[in-house]
Amino acid sequence: MKPYHIAIIPDGNRRWAKKKGIDKRKGYEIGIRHIGDVLKWCRQKKIRMLSMWGFSTENFKRPKDEVGALFELFESNLMKILEEGKESYRKYKVRVRFIGRKDLFPREIREKLEAVERKTEKNDKYFFNVFLGYGGRQEILDAVNAAVKRGRRVDEKEFEKLLYTSEIPEPDMVIRTSGEQRVSGFLPWQAAYSEWYFSPKLWPDFSRKDFFDALGEYARRKRRYGK
Repeated sequence: MKPYHIAIIPDGNRRWAKKKGIDKRKGYEIGIRHIGDVLKWCRQKKIRMLSMWGFSTENFKRPKDEVGALFELFESNLMKILEEGKESYRKYKVRVRFIGRKDLFPREIREKLEAVERKTEKNDKYFFNVFLGYGGRQEILDAVNAAVKRGRRVDEKEFEKLLYTSEIPEPDMVIRTSGEQRVSGFLPWQAAYSEWYFSPKLWPDFSRKDFFDALGEYARRKRRYGK
């Protein structure tokens, strides 16, 4: 059994940097660039959709200097990856989406994110979703408020259309690195019946073998969807 959609919480960048005795900004930079490796691994295994949690709504509560540094990294390193990989995205027909409260980011970053989405919107073989300014509780609150604004009751299917993720399928498997075994507000509605896999590796150390081991574990499981 092969998953169609894998979502990842790439946790452990700061701890990895501390362990290596380097600045945490460098840890984030290496962690962001590691995303390109995972995209290659997904293509090797013909996994059509990959979602990565890049920045949560809670992350905005971190010290201003750290948040500012992250913004700079998004604007430089993340966009650099996308720019360097534009030929690959065209070659492999990868569509890129940014999901979450993008309005919370500086205008310069929003414009670049929107430009990438426009350039790749016609690609339809592989799909790469980056969750930025995302919080599961906030997403549900926004959907509830949208339903209330409509002034009528909604069922599950109608409610799902109000979520940020209305255009993408639920993840088959969610991987969290760094040894932490909690959801932390990532896709609480969408991942209700997903298979979860917790790796002890810090994100920059998460290797191709670790990824393939996770896929092997997924193949051994029997999904029941709560039944």
